[in-house]
Amino acid sequence: MTAFKNYTVYILLCKDNSYYTGITNDIKRRLLEHLQGVNKNSYTYRRRPVKMVFCEHFQNVKDAIAFEKQIKGWSRKKKEALINREWNKLPELSKRYSPN
Repeated sequence: MTAFKNYTVYILLCKDNSYYTGITNDIKRRLLEHLQGVNKNSYTYRRRPVKMVFCEHFQNVKDAIAFEKQIKGWSRKKKEALINREWNKLPELSKRYSPN
């Protein structure tokens, strides 16, 4: 029997009002690492405290990685629509969106 793995793509709101997007297989541990500043070279280290504003869980790591990369390419407004679960706004905020 294969152990069930759960992967989480998450967005943090940093102290400087920027967003950080990441992926992990242990969201509680990873959030604690961000909050404690475990890695002095990480993006969030000097931007603490951070607050998790979005997370989505995946069973397939490839799907999670693809979603994380997708979000990282999005504008701030599109990320905020995702955070607010305003699904209807996502197409109109897409760079390649074409109503035709």
